[in-house]
Amino acid sequence: MKKYETAIETSAYDFLRDNKDLKGTAYLVASGSHGYGTNMETSDLDLRGFLIEDEQYLFGLNTFEQFEEKETDTVIFGAQKFIKLCAQGNPNVLELLGVEEDEIVICSEVGRKVRDNADLFLSKRVEQTFGNYANAQLKRLQNALIRNEESQVLQEQHILETLQKQMRHFEGKYADIGDNGLGLRMENGEIVMDAMLQGYPLRDFIGIYGEMQGTMRTYGKLGTREHPKDLPRLYKHAMHLVRMLVTGRDILEGKGIITKRRAEHELLMAIRNGAISFEDIFEKVAVLQKEFERAARETNLPERVDMNKIEELLISLYK
Repeated sequence: MKKYETAIETSAYDFLRDNKDLKGTAYLVASGSHGYGTNMETSDLDLRGFLIEDEQYLFGLNTFEQFEEKETDTVIFGAQKFIKLCAQGNPNVLELLGVEEDEIVICSEVGRKVRDNADLFLSKRVEQTFGNYANAQLKRLQNALIRNEESQVLQEQHILETLQKQMRHFEGKYADIGDNGLGLRMENGEIVMDAMLQGYPLRDFIGIYGEMQGTMRTYGKLGTREHPKDLPRLYKHAMHLVRMLVTGRDILEGKGIITKRRAEHELLMAIRNGAISFEDIFEKVAVLQKEFERAARETNLPERVDMNKIEELLISLYK
């Protein structure tokens, strides 16, 4: 708790002392890069946590969901919302319960009770919440890269995968084009095809051609955007993708919430600093995705969380 004492005592954080709604703050931790252990000298301090709502919000006409202070990037949830997000398996909130002790800024008896009962919030739903987050991050990264002129080969590979998926949806819509389809493949960094069609209906071929042409035009527009994302930001996205997969994998394996990734620290920092190519990153991601899927298949976590126990926990916090 002393680690951030000097920062918290500055005038920038006067709101923690002056705002009467925050008097019940029960748990506040350093999140983001500090919580993950991937912070650098230039990294901002992001604080996240929850508070016990004042009785006016529990019994009155108004409710309290969360407090936000944008200048310091501080977010403090009301206990009800915080516990609900945990029960839903929200990755960003669950990770707050897995930070190491020296990343804790405030932790009352109430905060300690929630932290000690973190396992109540872990279920097979983690496969969807962490997995969906990772997949979304992967798509964002891929979509950003195809807009970067330095990634032409990657762009072609991404287009090829999209076209191959599109071909599978043609089944039943157009006449059968055989086991090999159009023989789409990569050759010397370019998409080529081996179309061997005899007696094929012309109208069906025109339909397939039109749909594939539409896909190619879509990617062509993406590739000509004026302001592609900068590479440092893309590497940061890639780092979070890897981090999310290993954190979710460990939860599914029954290891609990390990927010600071000491075992993967060297890899994460190498990705963040751009010391690993995107091709190598995607190869690593493919391996981690398989590990994540295996962990999901073999997990001993319950199908769903016990909402009765979680509700009992929440009630006990107020009592």
